[in-house]
Amino acid sequence: MFAGWGSWVARLRWSVLATAIVAVTAAGVWGLGVFGQLSEGGYNDPGAESSRAADAVRQELGARGGDLIAVYRPLTGTIDDAALGKRIEAKLGSLPRSAVSQTDGYWPGHNKQYASADGRSAVAVITLAGEDDGAKLSSYRDISDSLGVPGTSLQLAGGAPLQDASASRSTDDLAFAEAISLPIVLVLLLFIFGSLVAASLPVLVGGCAVLGSLGVLHAIAAHHDVNSFAVNVASLLGLGMAIDYGLFMVGRFREELEAGHAPAEAVSRTVATAGRTVLFSASLLMIALAGLLLFPQGFLKSLAYGGLAAVALAALLSLTLLPALLAVLGPRINKLPVRLPRRNRSSMWAKLAGVVLRRPVLIALPILAGLLVLAAPVRGVHFGENDERVLPAGDPARQAIETLKTDFPALSSSGVLVVLHGEHGAAPSTSGAAAFEARIAKVPGVTAVTPAGTGGAVVTWTATLTATDPFSDTARDAVHAIRDLRPPLDAELLVGGTTARNIDSLTAIGDRLPLMVALLAGATLILMFLAFGSVLLPIKAVLMSALSLSATFGILVWIFQDGHGAGLLKVTPAPLEAGIVVLMAAVVFGLSTDYEVFLLSRMVEARTHGATTAEAITTGLSRTGRVISAAALLLIVVTGAFALSSVTTMRFVGIGMITALFLDATVVRMLLVPAVLKLMGDAAWWAPGPLKRLQQRAGLAETDLPNSAPGLSTPGPSTPGRSTPAVSAGPVLSAPAVSAGPAVSAAPAVSGGPAHATPALSGGRHAAPTSATAGLTPSFQPATPLPARPSWDYSPHPTGPSSGLPIAGSAPSPGFPHPTSGLPAIGFAPTPDFPHRASGLPTANTGLPGAGSGLPCAGNGPSTPGSGPSAPGSGLPSAGSGPSTPRSGLPSAGSGLPRAGSDLPSAGSAPMPQMPFAGSAPQPRTPRVVLDQQPPDGPRQLDAPPARWALPPGPDTAVPPGNDTTRELGRIRGDETDSSVVFRLPGMAGPGPRPDPAS
Repeated sequence: MFAGWGSWVARLRWSVLATAIVAVTAAGVWGLGVFGQLSEGGYNDPGAESSRAADAVRQELGARGGDLIAVYRPLTGTIDDAALGKRIEAKLGSLPRSAVSQTDGYWPGHNKQYASADGRSAVAVITLAGEDDGAKLSSYRDISDSLGVPGTSLQLAGGAPLQDASASRSTDDLAFAEAISLPIVLVLLLFIFGSLVAASLPVLVGGCAVLGSLGVLHAIAAHHDVNSFAVNVASLLGLGMAIDYGLFMVGRFREELEAGHAPAEAVSRTVATAGRTVLFSASLLMIALAGLLLFPQGFLKSLAYGGLAAVALAALLSLTLLPALLAVLGPRINKLPVRLPRRNRSSMWAKLAGVVLRRPVLIALPILAGLLVLAAPVRGVHFGENDERVLPAGDPARQAIETLKTDFPALSSSGVLVVLHGEHGAAPSTSGAAAFEARIAKVPGVTAVTPAGTGGAVVTWTATLTATDPFSDTARDAVHAIRDLRPPLDAELLVGGTTARNIDSLTAIGDRLPLMVALLAGATLILMFLAFGSVLLPIKAVLMSALSLSATFGILVWIFQDGHGAGLLKVTPAPLEAGIVVLMAAVVFGLSTDYEVFLLSRMVEARTHGATTAEAITTGLSRTGRVISAAALLLIVVTGAFALSSVTTMRFVGIGMITALFLDATVVRMLLVPAVLKLMGDAAWWAPGPLKRLQQRAGLAETDLPNSAPGLSTPGPSTPGRSTPAVSAGPVLSAPAVSAGPAVSAAPAVSGGPAHATPALSGGRHAAPTSATAGLTPSFQPATPLPARPSWDYSPHPTGPSSGLPIAGSAPSPGFPHPTSGLPAIGFAPTPDFPHRASGLPTANTGLPGAGSGLPCAGNGPSTPGSGPSAPGSGLPSAGSGPSTPRSGLPSAGSGLPRAGSDLPSAGSAPMPQMPFAGSAPQPRTPRVVLDQQPPDGPRQLDAPPARWALPPGPDTAVPPGNDTTRELGRIRGDETDSSVVFRLPGMAGPGPRPDPAS
C-alpha cells in the first residue's frame, strides 16, 4: 500500500507538487485572518456550577462590569475634586456604544466601594460590548487608547487588558521564536545532511504545514471559539513535526539513492519504509491530541484543533509534497554540498549498544531510580489557571491587576460570586437573603461580604477571602464551605468566581482524564501491535512513555511551582495551569511513542529476518540512534525557542519540551529501552498465535520492501521441472541487501525466455515505464564484445572463506553463517532459514548463480537437458563450461569476465581492501558494489570509473521490432574504489572510448 502510494506520487510528481503548493498558499493567505477571530477565554466548564452562576447573573441583571476596570489616580488634589470628576465623566460618556455597553464607578455618585481605602484613587468599571471573549477583546482594543484623562495617571485592569497583553506578547514571542529557531534548524540540517538542498526540504515542508494549519484554524474559528494559544501550538507542532518527518524521509531517500535505485524507485521505497513509520507516528500523536476533545473546556478543544491540524498537515505533506519534491530533485538533492569531516557514527551507536547489552541491569536500575526521583515533586502539584503572573513583572497590565488586588479587593478576581436564584422566577425573600448573607460572613476564610446586585430572580454578593491567591488551599476550602451552606427553601445556591471556576475545571478534567488515558494507552497498544506483532513491546512502550512523562512534570513542578531557578528564568512561581499540563501530557506522550516507533521498527525488522535479540537491538540502535538524536535536537531548537518568551505559559511549554525530549531521546530510548529489551530476551517479540495471525491479516507490518512500482515485478518463465527463485529483498530497515539486480528486491528473473521479450526493469537512476513492460520477460541483449582482462591497482587483502567479508548478494547482518566461511553464500537472502546450495540460489566461492535457478552455475560444467544450471534453449551457458556457445548470448567463465581473485572480488576472495562483493548490502564506512541502471538518455556514471565494458552479442538476441529505446541494464560500482562494470542493452549508443584501466 505504501509503496504503491509512493510510486503514484513519483509518477504524478508535477501534478502533486502543483496541487500542494496552490492549496497551501491559498490556505495560508486566507488563514492570516484567523488572528482577528481568536479569543483568550475557554478555561471554564460550560456546564459547571460556576458557569451557571455567571449565566444567571447575566440573564437577570444583564452584563456586569469587570471586563475593564480603569484605575484613576489624581496627580494633584483628591478623587473628590469636582473638576476632575467632570472630566472623567465626560471621558466615560464619550466612549462609543458599539464598544461599551455599561459604565459604573466612583463618579458621579461617589460610591465608596469604588474608592481605595486611602482615598487616593478610584475606579470606573466598564462593561464591554460583545457576546464572547473575542468580541469583548476587540471592543477593548477599540477604546484602550481613549481612556486617559489629563491630570491623572491611568491603569487598566481586568480580564480584557490581561487577555490583550497575553495575546500580544504571545504573538510577538512566536514570531521571535521562529526567527531564531528556523536559521538554527537550517544550519543543523546542513550539518546533518551535508547538502543545502537536502537541508532546506524539511524546513520548507514545516513552513507549509504551519500555513496550512492557519487556514484550518480560520475555518474552525468561524463556528467555534478558538483560543489564541492554538496558533502557538499549531506553529510549534507543525514546524517541529514536519522537520522531524522530513529528516526521516530525506535521509531514507538519500540512502536508497546511494544503494543504486532510480529516483522514482527510491521514492517508492522511502514511502514504503520511512513514510509508513511517519504515518504510524503521526497517527499516535493525533490520537493523543484528540484526547483533548474529551474535555468540556473550550481552551483544551482549541489546543486540540491547532495540534491536530498541524500534525495532520505535517504528515500529509510529508507523504505528498515531500516525495514529489524528492522525485523531481533525484540525485540533485545532494547539490550545494558542504564538506564536513566524516565519522563512523553507526559504529559509535553500535558500541553504545554493546555496552548496554553487556550490563543491562547496571544500566537500567540507576536510570529507573533517577527518573523516579525526578518525578517525585509531582506528588505536591497544585493547579490553577492563567492570571497576571503569566506576564513579566514590569508589564502594565500585571501592575494594574496587582494594584486592584491591593487597593480594591472586592473588585479583584479573587472574590467569590455568591448567587441565590429564586425558584419559579421569583426573587428570594428579603429576610431569607439577609439571613443567608450573615451565614456567608461566618465562613472561615471570608473577610467581608459585599452586595453585588439584586434584580429579577437573583440576589448576588461578593465574598472577599483572606487568601490573596485564589488558587490556594485556603481559598478552595472557603468555596467548598460556602457551597455546603443550606440555601433558603425558595432559592438555589450557585457559587462562581475565579476559585470556584478553577475547582470546577479541575473536577471536569479529573472526571475525563481516565478516558483520555484509556484512549492513549489503548490506541498505542493496538497500533503498535499491528505494526510490530508483539504483545509486550506496546506495553513496554506505554510504561516507558509514562515514566518519561512523570519525570518531565516533576522537573516542571520543581521549577514553575516550587520556584527553584525561577529567578534565573524570570518567572513567578504559581500553580500550574491545568489545561497546559494536559496539553503537555498529550504531546510528550505522543512524541515519546514517536521515537519508540522509529527505534523499534528497525529492531523488529531485523528480528523478522532472523537476527537474535541482541543483534536486533544493535541494528536498531545503530541505524536509528543518530536519526532520533538529530530529530530530538531539531525539535528542541524549535520548541526551545519558546523558552525565550516573556509569557510564562509559552516558557513552560518550551522548557517542558526541552526536558522531555532530552530525557526521552537520550536516557530512555538510547539506554533504558535497549537494556529492558535485553532483559526481556526473546519474550519481547512474542504474541499468541491467534493474535499473530490477526496482525498478519491486517497487512500493516509490511516488512518486505516493494519489488518495484506496481506492475513491474514480472519473473520470467521457468523451465518445467525447475524453479526460478526470487532474489530476496533483505531486511527492510536494518540494511538494504543489494543483490544481483538493478533493484534490491526487483532483480529481473533472467532466464532463457523468448528473445523478443521487452525488459521490465526497475530501480536505477530513473524509473522505467510501467504499463508497457508489465508481464514481459527481461533478457540480456549484449551489443559489443568484452575487452581483455584489465589490471587493477589495489593493495592485497586476505582471501579465502574466512576473510571476514560478506559474499555476493548477502546482507551485512551478523548471525547468518555460511557452513564454512561464517558468512552467507552468494545470493542468500538474510532470512531465518537459508536455502541449501542446491536450492536454486547461488553458492559460495563462485560469484555465479546456483543450480536450478535459471542462471549459469559456476563449476558445474556444460548444462544437460532438464538438469544443471541451464536447460537447452535457455540462452544462458553454465559458468566454467568454456567459451560461450552459439546459443548462450553471454560469455562464459574464462572469456574475459573478471574472475574470482583477479579484477573484481568474488565470493571467498577479496583483492580490494575492505570491499564487500557484488550485491552485498552497504555497511557503515565500507565500500560496496552496487548493481544499478542508467538513464535512457545515455550512460551516466558516478565517481568516474576507470574502465567500462559491454557484453558481446549472441546469435539469438535480436532486438524486438520497434524497440529502439531500451536502456542500459546496470553497472557494478565500488563507491570508494571507482571500479565499474557496465552492461548494455540493445538500441543504446556505445559507451565511447574506454579509459585506460590503470588511470
